[in-house]
Amino acid sequence: MLLPISDDNTGRRSTPYVVYTIIVLNAIVFLFFQQAGSDSGARFTYGYATVPYEITHNQDLVQPRFIRGEIPQAPGPSPIYLTILVSMFMHGSWMHILGNMLYLWIFGDNIEDDFGHVRFGIFYLLAGIAATFAQIAIDPDSMIPSLGASGAIAGVLGSYLIMFPRNRVRNLLFLGFIFTTVELPAVVVIGFWIVLQLIEQYMSSVSTTVSRSGGVAYMAHIGGFAAGALMTFVFRRRRKSYGGYDYYDR
Repeated sequence: MLLPISDDNTGRRSTPYVVYTIIVLNAIVFLFFQQAGSDSGARFTYGYATVPYEITHNQDLVQPRFIRGEIPQAPGPSPIYLTILVSMFMHGSWMHILGNMLYLWIFGDNIEDDFGHVRFGIFYLLAGIAATFAQIAIDPDSMIPSLGASGAIAGVLGSYLIMFPRNRVRNLLFLGFIFTTVELPAVVVIGFWIVLQLIEQYMSSVSTTVSRSGGVAYMAHIGGFAAGALMTFVFRRRRKSYGGYDYYDR
């Protein structure tokens, strides 16, 4: 298992204020609105997570109480499409949010440095929206809620792979009960990640068992990654040189 812990930031020229803001917003939503797993937080989570059926039918599914054995549904925002945006800042567990924010912290700063703050913010939201619709597309009538920043962060990884494939990424490498650190090119680290997503999506598509407790929305990861890679060619700034100085086209 590879766990990225840092990357090469020697070429970065700006402070990633948008990355920091996104991390803070995710923490606020998780700690104060979802309340880290409390009962009232669970109602917020089920109400504001994205449910494919609600989006495709423009209908807010609501249960007056949580029924054992049924997927909980709580009142959501109006219009219900707002869940697509809100759910990008929600998480299902401590491991979920810590893992996502770690990846955003490592890979997001260099992308923001190149795109600029405003353009990166727009890029991040569009990648998350694309990821959500990719997940909806494979099962538009599903009543299983989905949430998390993973799709948007997958878009960041797609962009990073296009722009910085040879950047060195330091990883924790786990070998049973032993771990060490290893530096690998970003193309290897991110390539390993996307191959795992493809395998897991295939395995989940051929499985005949659907767990009501949920799982990982691998198609959202794949859709966000593809959208991020493609949008890079629109959002990236073109660095040129003139008279020995670098400058960007805007």
